[in-house]
Amino acid sequence: MPGYYFALALRSLKRGKVLTTLMVIAIGLGIGASMTMIAVLHAMSGDPLPGRSAQLYVPQLDPRPLPRGQSGGATSGDMPDSLTWRDATTLLHGRRADHQAAMAGGSAPVRPAQAGQHPFFERGHYVTADFFPMFATPFLAGSGWNAQDDEDRARVVVLNASLARRLFGAVPALGRTVRLKDTDFRVIGVLDDWHPQPAFYAEINDRAFGQPDQFFVPLQTALEVKLSIGGRFSCWDSGGDDRHSDHCTWLQFWVQLDSPAKAEAYRVFLADYWRDQQAHGRFPRTMDARLYGLADWLAHERLIPADLRLQLWLALGFLGVCMVNIIGLLLAKFLRRRGEISVRRALGARRRDIFLQFGIESAVIGLVGGALGLALAQLGLWSVRQRPDGYAQLAQMDPAMLLGTFALAVAASVLAGLLPAWRACRIAPALQLKAS
Repeated sequence: MPGYYFALALRSLKRGKVLTTLMVIAIGLGIGASMTMIAVLHAMSGDPLPGRSAQLYVPQLDPRPLPRGQSGGATSGDMPDSLTWRDATTLLHGRRADHQAAMAGGSAPVRPAQAGQHPFFERGHYVTADFFPMFATPFLAGSGWNAQDDEDRARVVVLNASLARRLFGAVPALGRTVRLKDTDFRVIGVLDDWHPQPAFYAEINDRAFGQPDQFFVPLQTALEVKLSIGGRFSCWDSGGDDRHSDHCTWLQFWVQLDSPAKAEAYRVFLADYWRDQQAHGRFPRTMDARLYGLADWLAHERLIPADLRLQLWLALGFLGVCMVNIIGLLLAKFLRRRGEISVRRALGARRRDIFLQFGIESAVIGLVGGALGLALAQLGLWSVRQRPDGYAQLAQMDPAMLLGTFALAVAASVLAGLLPAWRACRIAPALQLKAS
């Protein structure tokens, strides 16, 4: 029976080509606009480290002095996103987590060894040894360094595969020398084009999306050889420009805690550390040590721009307007067929048969509109990829989004057809047959 109703739907749609075209265009435009924004937000809000993100946390402390003229009070909601050198190294050496790492981003001129090649700038990250096992970075060759290399300020570097290829081509990079700024570093590892999106471990800014870090150097080594460090560097009192000052925040800090019990124990450790620092004259604000999980941290940092959320709501509103228009068009189309409905009812068709027939007709419109919407969504995503924003290159549709496009189109058209189909199946056949 559904096959028969499908054939009836095709015949009906062919008879009213203009009306059918208007409905397909309406649903295609609504679906195209909505799926474009849904696909972008879906890509931006994805899990950067599937299977591991639930074990990653960011501790947050507030060593700043009280606001001028205030003698006490709770910590405000705008706590620094980064830690001071003193706090980061204390937590690092405390080793209360399964893994812990301090880090900061930066850039450096890379000087190729080959004659005739000009230096070029690349972005990188200055990290401590646990960075690689904590984030399970995939290695093509070699490995990271160890804690002793951190303390010894070793001149070692881990390259991302794209930089290794640019510098050495097909020649293995392990053991070779890379010159960053004015210092030679020995390559001890090559990552397999590691590119988590977003780059959650960095400061959440325009670097959260876009090009990956191309090299990784021990943090203390980067400080010693004076590599350029980016990001927010916030100081108060006599902090000055000293990155070792306990009056300046600039370091990101991540920990790996493999169970909820360990996470709770780490929260207690942070609270105890806060109280201990207060006893030594630091941390004057009311104790408010925080520990964010990865997903909560990204939400806290408002990773998705507000204008994108606004554009999504506008697109969904446009889809709603399209659905209202389709309801009106379907209502006019179905009620215009009163005579046909009455004849079918007189020949024994039940109300649910009429309802099912028109429901299938609405679904067919949704399928065709979904195909148009998919084409428009792909065009919309292409236009997003032309933008200079870091997230633009994420504007792609995965298989799930492709299926979701058709599912949304069919669901929207069927929902839009519920009222017209219900009105059609309520037509009294006797009155229509008598009038004809």
